[in-house]
Amino acid sequence: MPGIPSECLYDVLHSYLNVARTLEASESVEIPKPLHTLAGWELERKKQIARVSTETLGYLTSAFTSKGFDWLLPVVLSKSTDPLWPDPGVSIEKRVEAEIYGETVRATLSMIIHKLVACSTAYPKLFALSPNVRIEKRERQATGWHAYEFTQLDFEMRDANFGDVRGLVEETITGLIGHLKKEAKDQLSSLGRYNHLKTPETPFEIHDRKTLVEKYGYDWEKQLPKKIRGPTWVTNIPREFYDFEDPTTGRWDNYDLFIPGCGEVLSGAVREWKYDKILKKMERDGVRRENYALLLKLAKEGKLKPSAGAGIGVERLVSWIVGARHIGEVQPFPKVPGIVYDL
Repeated sequence: MPGIPSECLYDVLHSYLNVARTLEASESVEIPKPLHTLAGWELERKKQIARVSTETLGYLTSAFTSKGFDWLLPVVLSKSTDPLWPDPGVSIEKRVEAEIYGETVRATLSMIIHKLVACSTAYPKLFALSPNVRIEKRERQATGWHAYEFTQLDFEMRDANFGDVRGLVEETITGLIGHLKKEAKDQLSSLGRYNHLKTPETPFEIHDRKTLVEKYGYDWEKQLPKKIRGPTWVTNIPREFYDFEDPTTGRWDNYDLFIPGCGEVLSGAVREWKYDKILKKMERDGVRRENYALLLKLAKEGKLKPSAGAGIGVERLVSWIVGARHIGEVQPFPKVPGIVYDL
């Protein structure tokens, strides 16, 4: 593709591997059923998962507010949202658009653009429970790990770095597991997870993506969850224009968190904030600058501030905690790629 650096050929190969592994898993994953069709024991399991999810959300939101974060309401429709390009893990079949008041708006893919503006202006520490609409390709139905509607706990901190994010996340996750072992013991026991769910040891391990490619090949994202024993960070992943990239070394100051037996549950980065770098990366990656006119304007005027943050996939986190067979199992109304339910 014209304008895409050789590093991003990694992304192309990665996308083919994503398709291959979804097809490979297609016979082993049970697709969630609609709520109204569940048998008695299935409804009871659904109730137990909901209780754990409630405790999880209560703990997470309290943890962030107690540390001085402002809790913002989410954005659903906007002229500007995450381009999700050239993220190697993206598999979008369709981008949802609508016309309102004579303007084209898009459903939120993630609140990253809004976070950057909000953090640079009025809210130095913020988080939101953000609904994301990503119409995944149908073959991802079989991964058990993808939904076309999901929620992220999106957070951002001004003048922060990976160390700040790492400390916050590790403290929050270990605290969460300890909380759930006390407050949701009956539910976790009923779900067969109480004895298996251990409070992770800190600090979590860190791996460079290049090292993982050398060790496992370009399919490292499939292999890593099978090898790790606790939550593990992966850094230096080629991604969108807003993740910080060192122009001299080509190294990306970003990070994903992987959990055993599952996969990536958090994605984040230190952010680009200088106008020239953002514009150059948009041109390099073929991103339409007109979709990010306000962001570019603020950067050009010096009003975009350095920050770092991440998004935690709420359903993925809960799926790991409860041992869900498919991410749709933790949603009251499943949103499984390729399936449109009545509700």
